[in-house]
Amino acid sequence: MHVLNLVTNDEAQFFTGQRDALARRGVTSDTVAVPGERTGSDGRSVLDYLRFYPRVLRASRREYDLVHANYGLTGPAALAQPIRPVVLSLWGSDLHGWVGRLSRACARRADAVVVMSDAMAADVGTDAFVVPHGVDRATFRPMPREPARRAVGWPADAANVLFPYSPERPVKDFPRAQRIVERARREADRPIDLQTIDGVPHDRMPLYYNAADALLITSTHEGSPNSVKEALSCALPVVATDVGDVRERVAGVTPSTVADSDDALVAGLLEAIDAGRSNGRAAIGDLGRDRMAAELEAIYRRVC
Repeated sequence: MHVLNLVTNDEAQFFTGQRDALARRGVTSDTVAVPGERTGSDGRSVLDYLRFYPRVLRASRREYDLVHANYGLTGPAALAQPIRPVVLSLWGSDLHGWVGRLSRACARRADAVVVMSDAMAADVGTDAFVVPHGVDRATFRPMPREPARRAVGWPADAANVLFPYSPERPVKDFPRAQRIVERARREADRPIDLQTIDGVPHDRMPLYYNAADALLITSTHEGSPNSVKEALSCALPVVATDVGDVRERVAGVTPSTVADSDDALVAGLLEAIDAGRSNGRAAIGDLGRDRMAAELEAIYRRVC
């Protein structure tokens, strides 16, 4: 099977991991990415997307079995080519605002729709397959904490809380993370440092998860955040707002907290810091990339 992938960012780790896992199953692919500079949540101009369509049209004339549009904004170009069946994957942020309206319109016309969580499936407005992004469990695994802290340069005498995003992204609500940690500091019996990361190579991320005492997610909305699944695979406790599929992912994980109120998030953070590692690696079950690839291949074969 040969697939044409459309994507806004062809370097995104969850996309490249998906592509490579499918390749191991014999599903070959080529990729066309939206041109232009990425700024903010997407940042491409209308002109960039107008330039994208003729590239997609030219590529679709080659020998592909289907077009896989990854992210809602690639849906219009995928559906405008008249030759190949279309699988549309929605990632979460593409179900909000005007992008959400566009994504739902595309979903109604696609041959198959893939979403990251049950909540997204209920929100998309048409039948959808739920296939969360998988985690490379061999890479994201528990490691000794102190060597990991030395490797990333974090203090050994403080509790380190990992906020795994750029503070500049409004949807991640960094000011709330600061507020939660500041309140926790007033109740803790040792220092608590809020650690932010941005632009870290993906293959170094296991060091940060293992150096941390807790992962803190304060996003206003998400789909199926990979940072949560990667943290669980490293046995790192998760403290998060009730967004996307986070509640489903941390079900049965101790310690971990999913809540909407600051009071509950502060209490959960203090519990996570005191408790140490979680049972997240066992609880995450079969969320590996090989399982994800098998489910996607089965969807591909349904539409071809």
